Amino acid sequence: MIQALSIQKGTLMPIPETSEPRTEGTRRRVGLTGLAVLGLAVGALALWAQPYPLSPGFRRVSAQQAESQGKSVSELEDGEKIYEATCAACHGSDGSGRSAEQLGLDAAPADFTDCSFASREGTKEWLAVAHEGGPTRGFSQDMPAFGNALSEEQLRAAIGHIRTFCEDKSWPRGEFNLPRPLVTTKAFPEDEVVLATSVDTEDPGSAVVDAIFEKRIGSRNQVEMAIPFGWKETTGSGGGGTGQWRSVLGDITLGFKRVVFDDLDKGSIVSLNAEAVLPTGDERTGFSKDTVFLEPQVLFGQLLPADFFVQGQGGFGLPVDTDETDEEAFWRLTGGRSFHQGGWGRRWTPMVELLGSRDFVDGADVNWAVVPQLQATLNKRQHVRFNVGAEIPVNNTGPRETRVMAYLLWDWFDGGLFQGW
Repeated sequence: MIQALSIQKGTLMPIPETSEPRTEGTRRRVGLTGLAVLGLAVGALALWAQPYPLSPGFRRVSAQQAESQGKSVSELEDGEKIYEATCAACHGSDGSGRSAEQLGLDAAPADFTDCSFASREGTKEWLAVAHEGGPTRGFSQDMPAFGNALSEEQLRAAIGHIRTFCEDKSWPRGEFNLPRPLVTTKAFPEDEVVLATSVDTEDPGSAVVDAIFEKRIGSRNQVEMAIPFGWKETTGSGGGGTGQWRSVLGDITLGFKRVVFDDLDKGSIVSLNAEAVLPTGDERTGFSKDTVFLEPQVLFGQLLPADFFVQGQGGFGLPVDTDETDEEAFWRLTGGRSFHQGGWGRRWTPMVELLGSRDFVDGADVNWAVVPQLQATLNKRQHVRFNVGAEIPVNNTGPRETRVMAYLLWDWFDGGLFQGW
């Protein structure tokens, strides 16, 4: 059996090629029932999840909670008074912010009524700026640090009041903006540019770079384009690499994502994602499926206590021309936890992905792999991030090899690539 390689969003996927023609009798069709069962299963998981334990400032604090912490209700709950006393002079009582000219500042204060801005970051990131001041996240030094004047609980209460200025609740909260895994697609819509790479050093070797552009549309939608290119070592007569490398273009992917459910109290978000892989690559080097490939998917994220989280993705690969490649199902599950260095500094996120896939062909095996990885923020603003790991096959290790994977991510909504360092 000859093993070819195709590219999909920064990953090389093995495509079995046989000398026997594919027939209808050797192929299992994917029906609407399978799609419905997958969607219902993931949706039920999100709806079943127990309420996510939110900290003060995510929502109002009850008298019982305040009493259990030995504090008065007003100290934790009255975020409006704290905001008026410490924030309104610059940000305005309505949260819209005064102009830089009025205040004599170099930059205008943030407009908290702009939901596109105010919904993107989690409360912990806002707390870092309020506690340590603007420079801790690469923003203006005109934003003072309140950590010595206000307790963390008071700052969380003020942030809780700030959250009320965005009146359009269709925007998913930034707590769902979880770290991006190497393979699993996130449920949260983004404005990002990602350069992802995977390197196979076995004979014959290959190196792939995937240039990914993501654009958020409104509160719940995202469009995406991924353009893969790379280098493939030519094969010698014995099947090994010859040491000569050839540059190739892979199959371009177009995608559309929409959030269909989010509940901060439960800590759950669910999205639907649809991708079309276009046969723009070089089939001779195994960098193309040589047919349009449709991928309907369900994505979810689940927040857990102590900064743990789970993300998942499930879907089907449906070729338009089934004589070129087989239909398949795939599922991916990621678990991880984030740590902030020194409480407010660089964020480190170790993660592990479990990957599974199966072609819809009689007798086909389920392919399993694990992807241990570590993501780190590179700058103070934390909108430039790096992730490195390895995809390690669990079974079928003959045709499937370990691959080193990495990406460089730039969240361009939060500023220029060279800002916030």
